[in-house]
Amino acid sequence: MTTSLPVFDMGPIETAATSQMVLETVRDALIAHAEGRTSVPPPLHMDFPQANGDCHVKAGWITDTADFTVKIATGFYGRPGSGMPSHHHGLVCVISARTGQIRAILNDRGMLTAWRTAAAGALVTHAMARRTALTLGLFGTGEQALLQAVWLAKLRPISQILVHGRNLHNAAALSEELHKNGLPARPASALQTAGADMIITTTPATEPVLNAADVPEGTHVTGIGTDMPHKNELPPALFHRAHLIATDDHAQCLDHGDFGHAVRAGAAAPDSDIPVGRLFKTPPDRPETAITVADLTGVGALDAALASAILHHLLR
Repeated sequence: MTTSLPVFDMGPIETAATSQMVLETVRDALIAHAEGRTSVPPPLHMDFPQANGDCHVKAGWITDTADFTVKIATGFYGRPGSGMPSHHHGLVCVISARTGQIRAILNDRGMLTAWRTAAAGALVTHAMARRTALTLGLFGTGEQALLQAVWLAKLRPISQILVHGRNLHNAAALSEELHKNGLPARPASALQTAGADMIITTTPATEPVLNAADVPEGTHVTGIGTDMPHKNELPPALFHRAHLIATDDHAQCLDHGDFGHAVRAGAAAPDSDIPVGRLFKTPPDRPETAITVADLTGVGALDAALASAILHHLLR
């Protein structure tokens, strides 16, 4: 006798994944990862340069939990200057860590990856930025830039958002979308955007999107987009100026993150970072004039924790 495999599409997944649940689950998973209570093999990457696209396969497990996951996520960004929209797709396979049985497929089209990335970026930016930081600079104009701002606004007030992208039309469109979400935003130059209290970069760039010298003292910067070896958003000199560097996964960030670019350039020591999860239990010692940097490359344990929590809700 065989039983059909449960497959859940975006509708029920979106209903189950409340913002409070996502934030709490991602926070706890980052703490578990920082404490060494996870199993996360190196991610698999595939690059499709002719289509300006990439694919990531990530797996993860939090020790002693019921499920582990294998996730496929793709991002196809359109040719630069073509005006083509970005497309993100994906699914998560939830597997029993006790029997090896595939429990369900979450056909989320990449939504859970987008949400856990946004939650991680928001949590880390909120934890590392000055309490008095109010302005946000976004480098990037895609879905993740929107989500980073919206999720950060769940955690702290934002007085102004400056949006910089290669395409002014896209920057204006994102600013309008942020307005619809109740957030004041406007397009800005790279220099203006780098002057914000908090900066988040969310691009597929292969060279730095800002100048380290343009970042004022007291600023926090979170890099989201450098998740493959050929990508690079943050300049090595920014890490050299940083009072505190945090990474979501030390080995990953050394291998294919902006932190790794800084280390290879001699701008940062290989052991100069701390796990971001540690900051949630012990707030950082942060002078008001310090520059702080977070490099996030995406951790499979977050996918496992979030997918398992959602599946528990769906099957309840």
